[in-house]
Amino acid sequence: MILPQLPGTPLCIQLSFHKIIERFEEIAAAGDGLYSAKAKQILHEVAAHPELKKGISNISELEKNITVISHLLADLFPAALTQNEIKAVSLPYQGIMFNYTERFKSILQEAGPDFSINIRGFDDDQLFIATCCLILNRFYGTTLDFSRPLFYDIPTANGIIKHYRIMYNVDFIEVIATEKAPVLSGADINLLLDNYDNIDLWKKTFPAASYILKGFAIMTLFDVTIENAVSILKDNLLADTAAPEMQQSLELIFRSIFKTPDLQVGFVLFDKEEDKFSNAAFDAEVHSFLLLDKDEDDTIRLLCNGSYQSLIKDHTYFAVSDMAQFVGKNKDTTMAKHLSLQNVESFILAPVVKNGVLLGILELVSPRPRELNSINAHKLDIVMPYLMDTIDRKINYFQNQIQAVIQNNYTTLHPSVNWKFIREAKNYIRSANAGSEYTLKQIVFKNVYPLYGQVDIGNSSLTRNQSVRNDLLNQLNQLVAIVEQLHAYKYTEVAEQNLAELKIFVDELSAGIKADTEQYIQEYLETRIYPLLKDSYNETIKANIEKYFTQIDTITGEFHLNRRYYEQTLTAINATLATILDKRQEEIQKYYPHYYERFKTDGVEHNLYIGTTIVPTLVYSDEHWRRLRLWQLLVTAEMEIEQYHLRSTLPYPLGVTSLILVFSTPIAIRFRMDEKHFDIDGAYNVRYEVIKKRIDKAHMKNTEERITHEGKLTVIYSKSEEETEYNYYLHIMQAAGILADDMEYFDIEDLQGVSGLKGLRVSILHQENVFKKNDLSYDVLYQQLN
Repeated sequence: MILPQLPGTPLCIQLSFHKIIERFEEIAAAGDGLYSAKAKQILHEVAAHPELKKGISNISELEKNITVISHLLADLFPAALTQNEIKAVSLPYQGIMFNYTERFKSILQEAGPDFSINIRGFDDDQLFIATCCLILNRFYGTTLDFSRPLFYDIPTANGIIKHYRIMYNVDFIEVIATEKAPVLSGADINLLLDNYDNIDLWKKTFPAASYILKGFAIMTLFDVTIENAVSILKDNLLADTAAPEMQQSLELIFRSIFKTPDLQVGFVLFDKEEDKFSNAAFDAEVHSFLLLDKDEDDTIRLLCNGSYQSLIKDHTYFAVSDMAQFVGKNKDTTMAKHLSLQNVESFILAPVVKNGVLLGILELVSPRPRELNSINAHKLDIVMPYLMDTIDRKINYFQNQIQAVIQNNYTTLHPSVNWKFIREAKNYIRSANAGSEYTLKQIVFKNVYPLYGQVDIGNSSLTRNQSVRNDLLNQLNQLVAIVEQLHAYKYTEVAEQNLAELKIFVDELSAGIKADTEQYIQEYLETRIYPLLKDSYNETIKANIEKYFTQIDTITGEFHLNRRYYEQTLTAINATLATILDKRQEEIQKYYPHYYERFKTDGVEHNLYIGTTIVPTLVYSDEHWRRLRLWQLLVTAEMEIEQYHLRSTLPYPLGVTSLILVFSTPIAIRFRMDEKHFDIDGAYNVRYEVIKKRIDKAHMKNTEERITHEGKLTVIYSKSEEETEYNYYLHIMQAAGILADDMEYFDIEDLQGVSGLKGLRVSILHQENVFKKNDLSYDVLYQQLN
């Protein structure tokens, strides 16, 4: 059987040992030393086999000379290293090999008789160009670096794929040109350099079998299983691979790294907000050995104490080499039960952490004890950085999906309740990924305590009407003057009639303004007056008309000046109030998270809801509620004081009135899908909403006096216990110099569907802003609560 060739390439393979024989001939001729004697002995043995120097052309000749070849190559294959080195004689890029070291023989025996060794990912085109580059470097002095890492993937006896890098020593090879060899010009070579992918050009330039590759190569393999597995892992993680395929790929890679043929891989996400494990981002198709058949579970309930400390707190590996011992010490833990049910005998749990944030847990499990342990767990050190980036990317994608569901079906939400919407969005996404329909559930928080307050801008409607009236009077008076000029310039009955109607408008505005007056006058001007102004008139009238139209611009015109002043006043007051409220909210949220929303109208309103159902992971007590009630009084007073000092800088020096509604009965709130906001849930709870809507315009009983008063803080309640409690809070504020000592108590008139309400009022000390002057801290005042 003829020796294998490289069909279609420019090279004919001729196995020969002429170069090493020539080297021995030089040593033998050099003298009578030890090396010379040894060389002469080898040459004496080789002399009977001239084909070794001339060239071996078939397999039978090779097999006949195998013993002599091993003697000839003894110095290159030292016996002392045969159990360590993975080495053999080879023809480059060919599967034929011989003169193996003992370690190489053992590796191939484990692979089995059916295994065929082939270079990974090295196709015929790459082989052709590699041989051409070899020729160019030998005959044309180029220094083309065509080499790239070459690998063999060889299975062990138990099926683990190990990866070996191939290194060729070609010192004993020479390339000989035949008559068919081409003569290339510099232009030919440059053309090849720019056309690596043009295989037809390369084949046209280098005819098949135009050169002889004579000699032999020494092939050495290096075990790069871990390094190669990491490289493959990086490629797989960067690819957009589906979750099940990703899990299978990871298992193959980790089996190579840990030399465990049936090692299995699981993964579970960590939800910091709920302190839970979940597999939501990777669908149910990614198995978690910790969760077993659940979608999620509490970390404290699931983990044993030691694993919770290592994984959640310390972010370190948790490894168990003997499951029986672990179960004996932790037999009542859910973790031990789940792993035992899955025939796990040793395992490693590895936290996936990025920037100090725990993303999830990688699970490696084996059906045999001691195969996985705390020592080989550290093999994961080299792969965790790549796994971390992939998990982070998957989580970010999942979070984007969650936000899309929330934005689509809910709206922007306060962080305190976001967790419940996220949970529902996860259920929706999980069902969608599984191909099943899912109807989003109603989001309800039961047994929450409400707090409502408002700081209302006083006389805002009256001020707005006055600003509109003044602007319209200015505009109409200028129009009257222009129409009088038109009348004098060119008398018409239409002009006279319009002039009379404009003067009627001026008289009516002088007496007051109605709700539709502004719109009615604007429509009249556009249909009856402005068409008259488009006719041709003298330069004086024309100039007055042009000036008039510049003044009707809403942004810069004089005819909207008072309305702009009004809007600037409202904007400045609302911005000041909202800024204080939002800033103080950030501070109080740190004590105990609660739902907060505010609205800007003619002033600022706010709703607060606090209770254990909003933050089920934290322990709730009345202390949190009392602190929030004091906070509400403090921030309302601070907003009033800040606005008092702001008013002197405003176009309209408007004041504000403040009101707080006390309601001590827990209620339920439900997110209204159609209106995209929270509302009171349940018929009984509606009473609270009715009071909110009707209370600010209420009067003291048997009087015409409003319950709110500029410069005073008004508190509305219905129970004597509430009065006592709020007196205590107000006394704290009086002692701090925030409130005066003029507390007044009153009953409130019966409202439609509401009766029995009471109120108290107390003056706010505006002159000195104690919050700024004394750097008054809310935290100090909280400490006075019992």
